[in-house]
Amino acid sequence: MDHLLDHVGIAVRSIDEALPFYLNVLNYSLKDRYTSDTTGVEVHVAVVGTNDKIVELLEPTNKNSPMARFIKQRGKGVHHLAYRVDDLDEAIQEARKNGVRFLEDTLRINSRGRRLIYINPASTEGTLIELCEYPK
Repeated sequence: MDHLLDHVGIAVRSIDEALPFYLNVLNYSLKDRYTSDTTGVEVHVAVVGTNDKIVELLEPTNKNSPMARFIKQRGKGVHHLAYRVDDLDEAIQEARKNGVRFLEDTLRINSRGRRLIYINPASTEGTLIELCEYPK
């Protein structure tokens, strides 16, 4: 099964402060902007990019959210890499056969219809990786 890099998630303190770099310097365009109030997510999201490069800017919606804790512990910057798969359930099964552990409570469908789960960073030498499947 192919795993294509889908997007890079970047933790920011303020989307409004981060956007000008992506729009004016990298010449990306704003593709989408929304808020996810799901417990355990709690972020404002700005999706920027070109036809083949996507970055999600992730700003915590409150000081107790997982993203706020991430920024407090590790600072702003790369939060996760997301890989697109055709069949999320199959990709999870395949990865488990190779000893990969998942953060089970992250399995969900986001507000844009994308099914996703995060791999436990202990299985990736510390990198948070999302596997995602788009609606057909």
